[in-house]
Amino acid sequence: MKTAKATSLVLALLMASGCASAPLDDGQAPRLQETFAPAHRKTMPDLTGTAIDGRPIAVHDYRGNVLVINAWASWCGPCRAEAPDVSAVHATFHTRGMRVMGVDTDASRKAGASFAHQHHLTYRSLHDPKSLQLLRIPKGLVNPQAYPYTLVIDRQGRIAATRVGQISRSELTALVEPLL
Repeated sequence: MKTAKATSLVLALLMASGCASAPLDDGQAPRLQETFAPAHRKTMPDLTGTAIDGRPIAVHDYRGNVLVINAWASWCGPCRAEAPDVSAVHATFHTRGMRVMGVDTDASRKAGASFAHQHHLTYRSLHDPKSLQLLRIPKGLVNPQAYPYTLVIDRQGRIAATRVGQISRSELTALVEPLL
């Protein structure tokens, strides 16, 4: 009985943290990192709305570029830890046609803007407080309720790779470079 209580407590703590961790493998959970051959890539839906800077933003704004979509929240520790790496990759590959679009899930745009300023984000972020736009991502690729997660979109607007959880500079570089 103690094992069941301990397991329940651990699961409750993981859910309360709100950030991604290694999912239990029931055969339905997204893999931590996955790449897709061109023939098996799904079209990325056109996420649209208002950015944390108050201006319109949409996936279609980035057509023709390799696009990294990074879902985050200011209260998420792994999101804070990965922010410098995502910005560094954006800065490194920007001239080669790679862009990053963040998706901020904070309740207030002010919290997202503060996070972007504090972590020196070099890219714009869609404000999606209810994750309504993120729920448009094809099912089974990521867990839309666990942050952070990253999608890499090829120049044709198809999902080429996904990463659930904190992504490092080297991991993101390895996913982006072949598409450039």
